[in-house]
Amino acid sequence: MNRPARPVHAPMDQFPVLDDCLVVGGVPLPELARRAGRTPFYAYDRRLIIERVELLRTHLPRRVHIHYAMKANPMPEVVSHLAGLVDGLDVASAGELRVALDAGVQPEGISFAGPGKTEADLEAALAAGIVVNLESEGEMERLAAIASRRGARARVNVRVNPDFELKSSGMKMGGGPKPFGVDAERVPAMLHRMGELRLEFQGFHIFSGAQNLRADAIAEAQRKSVELALRLAQHAPGPVRILNIGGGFGIPYFPGDGRLDVALVGRNLAAILEGLEARLPQAQVVLELGRFLVGEAGVYVCRVIDRKISRGHCFLVTDGGLHHHLAASGNFGQVVRKNYPVVVGNRVRGAQREIVSVVGPLCTPLDLLADNMEMAKADVGDLIAVFQSGAYGLTASPTAFLGHPPPVEILV
Repeated sequence: MNRPARPVHAPMDQFPVLDDCLVVGGVPLPELARRAGRTPFYAYDRRLIIERVELLRTHLPRRVHIHYAMKANPMPEVVSHLAGLVDGLDVASAGELRVALDAGVQPEGISFAGPGKTEADLEAALAAGIVVNLESEGEMERLAAIASRRGARARVNVRVNPDFELKSSGMKMGGGPKPFGVDAERVPAMLHRMGELRLEFQGFHIFSGAQNLRADAIAEAQRKSVELALRLAQHAPGPVRILNIGGGFGIPYFPGDGRLDVALVGRNLAAILEGLEARLPQAQVVLELGRFLVGEAGVYVCRVIDRKISRGHCFLVTDGGLHHHLAASGNFGQVVRKNYPVVVGNRVRGAQREIVSVVGPLCTPLDLLADNMEMAKADVGDLIAVFQSGAYGLTASPTAFLGHPPPVEILV
């Protein structure tokens, strides 16, 4: 009886291979490690980021603005690089706001999201003149009080928690009780109250889910988001100038994942937006994307410091691990752990192959970068490369755990 074939990773062909070494930003991995000065390190390829934005520009309707959600990767050099490619940035803290402003982005192109904005966060947002995505009625009242004290008017969107979710998404951000946004049925009363306050209504932010690989599911969520915005606009204290319909575009991480059909997403969105200009003539339609812009452009690199056999199984022990890359260890949202695409970066294809587990230096069995994966036979000193590491890598990881030094980050 034939067993079904095990699912495999989507081809990781974004980086060339030269003399069996991965090439990132035009530099072979061993040379890149030498330039970085030490391992572990993250490297982000600026060419791949440019190509990803160009792919979206090619297939999305021209009227759609692309915003970068900085939470995916707030490295200042990455943000500065993207600032010249996209139409705006979304920040989630006063710290990210400083990085965005330092990158030269104009305040009108910056929005501030997050369910727990402090008084200091709101003060900073008001002072900078950016758009605040209001996540609750209480946040609205707090911002209005600050604006009143300062004799200013705050620019605001209402983040809406819709009554639907993005189906088949890796992370559901809408539908049901959520800490994010204002329940759609509560928004009309909030909009009425907004008209009485020192707040300048800009529009809506409707985010229903993330990390989705199905164009049909994304289209359904986008259609429902536009329909919801049209209903809510009837209660708004002013014209809708910004309609942020979220993102949700995913990238393939695990065996069996396919790639999102961006061309189909674009065609679907064009049909959804047909006639919207007549109904919301001042609305700027925004797609807010994070991992889709930077995720595949990054690689995490660590070095094999020991090769050990335990009861017949080979473990490659490296100087990197979950303290630098929590997501790749399977401890950042995975219910059942699956392997990221991982290779021996200086022996990518390698004539000799073996089944190994790649582990880090931490005193926990959770410190696992690859479990029972077929890879080229590696020795002490070889480089392990984890693909799909440009988003939610370093800044989403517990770098202080056990006191190991942080990794280097480079944009090449």
